[in-house]
Amino acid sequence: MSGNRRRPTLDDVASAVGVSRATVSNAYNRPDQLSPGLREEVLRAANRLGYAGPDPVARSLATQRTGAIAFMLDTGLSAAFSDPALSITLDALATTVGPTGHALLLLPGGDDGGPRADRVLTAQADLAVAYSLADGAPALRAVRRRGLPLVVIDHPVVPGAARVGIDDRGGAAAAARHLLALGHRRFGVLSAQCLSAPRGGPLDADEALRSRFRDNRERLTGYLDALTEAGIPRTHVPIWETSGLSREDAMAGVRGLLDRTPRPTALLCMSDELALAALATAHRHGLAVPADLSIVGFDDTPPARWAEPGLTTVRQDLVRKGRLAGEFALRLLAGERPPEPATLDVELVVRGSSGPAR
Repeated sequence: MSGNRRRPTLDDVASAVGVSRATVSNAYNRPDQLSPGLREEVLRAANRLGYAGPDPVARSLATQRTGAIAFMLDTGLSAAFSDPALSITLDALATTVGPTGHALLLLPGGDDGGPRADRVLTAQADLAVAYSLADGAPALRAVRRRGLPLVVIDHPVVPGAARVGIDDRGGAAAAARHLLALGHRRFGVLSAQCLSAPRGGPLDADEALRSRFRDNRERLTGYLDALTEAGIPRTHVPIWETSGLSREDAMAGVRGLLDRTPRPTALLCMSDELALAALATAHRHGLAVPADLSIVGFDDTPPARWAEPGLTTVRQDLVRKGRLAGEFALRLLAGERPPEPATLDVELVVRGSSGPAR
């Protein structure tokens, strides 16, 4: 029966063409070692016999290389396709490592702010990239246990790893000072998830500054330092943690801030996605932006430019960040020492969502 037929092997192809096993192997793995005519003859024979090529598992065992890079997320897999900041960064990294033949293996995160340790321990990968993982994420211990080279995008800070990040604190301070210069004195902060318990809802400043995500702590510190310098105590700044990923999830947090008395006249949002949720919620509340409420985001993703009004935000170079992370990965895979950490500058981009306080 056809189901019991022996699968053709590399030796079968070599015998059919009348060449050595090494020649057939080179046709797949080192084509530059063969003339175009000989390689074409080998591949035709392999196709005729039904030989699909070398076993990738066996090849990885022989070379000790899988050709894959494990990209570790802090959230679910869908974020790689729905979060603009992540997808732009990931695309730039993939564009950098793709021409060298490396594939990306996406490892989704969970409740600990990173992938499960067992997924990292069993992942067929030569290097790991940590994207905005929480401090102490078990995935990082698994990377260290395996001895994999590590590139960190944004955070956490891991000794011995290559890292590329941005000036989160400086960007947040610039956003707060912009609104202060417009006369605002009643602020609210819409925070990304902090891994607080319970998840989501109002936080005081001390709780929020204990976030396990370094960028949250840095951005909140930037906001609060600027406001404190202007004479606004941090105890007068309501903070709301959003535990979900979508704009719909964030809208409940925006409502929580806008329902306060007195209502804030300005919202500082730790991402553009949160700021766009604030825009939508303000419209539903009958509030004019920026006449009744000013909103500032962080990232400058494409939707920030398309919003109505356009979103004032802190711009970071997401493409450069992804490319640099990819370059770091290739250098580590080539056996080089980890490069010095890179911190990219940010800039405030003023659009229509911020205006003078009434």
